[in-house]
Amino acid sequence: MKRRSVLVAGVALGAGVAGGPVPAWAAAEPGLSAGDVAAARRLFAAGAYTRLGEVLPLLLAAAAHSAEQGPAGAARAAGVWVLASQLAVKQGRTGPAGAYAERAGTAARRSGDPVVLAAAARAAATPLRRTGRTDEALLLLAEARTHLLSGPRPAAADLEAAGLAALTAAYTAAQAHRPAPARDFAAQAEENTLRLAGHPHTPGRPRELTAGQCDLYRIGIHRHLGDVDTALAHARRLRPDRLPTAERRARAATDTARALLDADDTAGALAQLRLIELAAPLEARRPSVRALTARVAELRPDLLGLSN
Repeated sequence: MKRRSVLVAGVALGAGVAGGPVPAWAAAEPGLSAGDVAAARRLFAAGAYTRLGEVLPLLLAAAAHSAEQGPAGAARAAGVWVLASQLAVKQGRTGPAGAYAERAGTAARRSGDPVVLAAAARAAATPLRRTGRTDEALLLLAEARTHLLSGPRPAAADLEAAGLAALTAAYTAAQAHRPAPARDFAAQAEENTLRLAGHPHTPGRPRELTAGQCDLYRIGIHRHLGDVDTALAHARRLRPDRLPTAERRARAATDTARALLDADDTAGALAQLRLIELAAPLEARRPSVRALTARVAELRPDLLGLSN
């Protein structure tokens, strides 16, 4: 039987809206195309986590087969497992996130693509740091970045992946209260951003590594390092409307809300929580964001119209 694509055109989010139900059909060998992975990533970027969860079993089944189909197939499989790990993180499921990231790493090594390897390293970093394995996460990210920049003239994709790996490393170090590596990695990411700006931009593909992305990460980095004033300075400088996806805009509001709460600005934190709902409603239902909302309600029940 001829292999068929895992997803149908309705899954693609061209304008950021999920399509209709995806039919499950019997196929001897479910195929996994680059378009399938890109469509699934658009679901994640739009914050359409329920929809992504519905199609994920099909994607995972296809990824297991695709991983055995040469370097290109392994790269596509890695992309699916990275997404599965990221979705599990959003759901607060650290164990599954780590397991998916491990599979992504195995497939990425099989692909031999340093950009894919860096994406897998970034996926692995979150469950690693959440389980106290910060050193392992930082080493993985540093190695990925070194590999990307080993050539004399890194391509735009290499610079972007290296910068994103550095941002993840900076945030990981900051969460572990390690100011020196956190600041060093953040500076490296900003250097990569400047270098990337000198490369032609591919039309139709928003860049992930931008000055705005660096500001977004700096909010969380400086907050974790205990420097709330600097965190809020980056929040004021950030233009959320210029961030490329709904997921990133919601993340900016989340990190800003946390920093404002640390600065005892509960009303400001609540305003940011409302922006999360506007940017990506399912982000507001994440366990960590619900806990943040509960904290605001506890501190200022009057803001939410609650009685004491």
